[in-house]
Amino acid sequence: MKKLILALALCAGFASAAEKSILDIPLKDIDGKDTSLKAYQGKVLLIVNVASRCGLTKQYTELQALHEKFKDQGFSVLGFPCNDFGAQEPGTNEEIKTFCTTKYQVTFPMFDKLHVKGPEQHALYQQLTGKEGAFPGDVKWNFGKFLIGRDGKPVQRFEPRTTPDDAALVAAIEKALAEK
Repeated sequence: MKKLILALALCAGFASAAEKSILDIPLKDIDGKDTSLKAYQGKVLLIVNVASRCGLTKQYTELQALHEKFKDQGFSVLGFPCNDFGAQEPGTNEEIKTFCTTKYQVTFPMFDKLHVKGPEQHALYQQLTGKEGAFPGDVKWNFGKFLIGRDGKPVQRFEPRTTPDDAALVAAIEKALAEK
């Protein structure tokens, strides 16, 4: 009987771990406060690994415009600074925040700098790109984008050179917003 109870408990543990939502993954915001994506439950999200010294940094302008366009419909861009590609995000969180708000007038939520690939890959990106992730395969560069549906499940992946105003990306956001 004890073995049966132990086996059932182990199975329940594996099932709940496999079903863990990205909304539950512990994060820190740009100010260093503990948080998660639970605050965005029920919203459509665009998760983007960002960098301040990249040839694609100008995408901040388009990301902000996208955020403004759809925020009242339950959408948010979420920026995750990353220094994994060419050391193009070397600053502190405070420097990154100042850069984004003064140069690009960013108002969308920004988070703590993290790793999107390699041995120190953050759990969020493990769930997005790991072997068992929604879209297996390393993020290729800064400004990789992941669209998350209202249910907290990844919907689509967009590569770094896909601009935030790309028709396919905008259409995917509109479709995800229409799904209740």
